[in-house]
Amino acid sequence: MYNTKDLEQKMQKTIASYEQNLASIRASQANPAVLSRVTFDYWGSPAEITAMANVRVADAKTLEIIPYDASTLKAMEKAIQTSDIGINPSNDGKIIRLVFPQLTEERRKDLAKQVQKMGEDAKVAIRNLRRAANDDIKKQKKDGLLTEDDVKNAEKSVQDITDKYVKNIDTITSAKEKDIMKV
Repeated sequence: MYNTKDLEQKMQKTIASYEQNLASIRASQANPAVLSRVTFDYWGSPAEITAMANVRVADAKTLEIIPYDASTLKAMEKAIQTSDIGINPSNDGKIIRLVFPQLTEERRKDLAKQVQKMGEDAKVAIRNLRRAANDDIKKQKKDGLLTEDDVKNAEKSVQDITDKYVKNIDTITSAKEKDIMKV
């Protein structure tokens, strides 16, 4: 019988990656995850802001970034300005503050489309895992390791797992869209 545990683990990793990517899309709430992919030049090598500073939520609309090394403040501020998060930082010489503005209706719709696209990309990744599993099943049949009935059962099992994870992606996507569209 074909082992579906590996397939499930790979699909769970795909979902976790998708959720991590979604966390970097900001709704109108302050969320440290928006900085997860922002890097700056630290002594000639890229460093993540979240690894080089204390990032905390001051209030519902404000993030405070307190660098561990004060000399990196300007580099961090420049990295945030050039990133795609769309927030202009302000600094007082010790702390960088990001004030999250209320999103416009147009920006909300753009973010919702971005979430839809990320959801589709995650579904494609899940379907690619399904195809690889089905190819593996066919190879095992060709090698004489599986009977015709085993192949049918294994393919049905793979499809059921795929359906479950695609539905999970749809649920996560619609929840994020509701979060973005809520005023």
